[in-house]
Amino acid sequence: MAAAQQHEDTITVGALEIHPGQGLALAEGSALSLSVREFGLLVALARSGGGIVRREDLYRRVWGGALREGDRSIDVYIHKLRVKLEQALPNWDFIHTHVGFGYRLSAEASHPFHKDATGR
Repeated sequence: MAAAQQHEDTITVGALEIHPGQGLALAEGSALSLSVREFGLLVALARSGGGIVRREDLYRRVWGGALREGDRSIDVYIHKLRVKLEQALPNWDFIHTHVGFGYRLSAEASHPFHKDATGR
């Protein structure tokens, strides 16, 4: 399990390099095409240093307000971000769900048989 390493305005999580000030995320040196919300979620998770971030906290940091009951925006954008990361770096899982708690960003080797079984 690789936790995030921060160097000035760069956060590195495995083969993922995030430059918050530049609005840039690189997967093995190639730029990722992320929406503003996807990038915001990636930065918020990366700044947690591998810790779990509650959905409410993610919403406040990225959307700038309080998460309303029943709002699934976080889950939709996390899914989109997860898919893009898996496409760019298929041998790695980055976003991990902690049911009832939130999400965590950490580079962990993926297991293809788990993806087939879970549909992820």
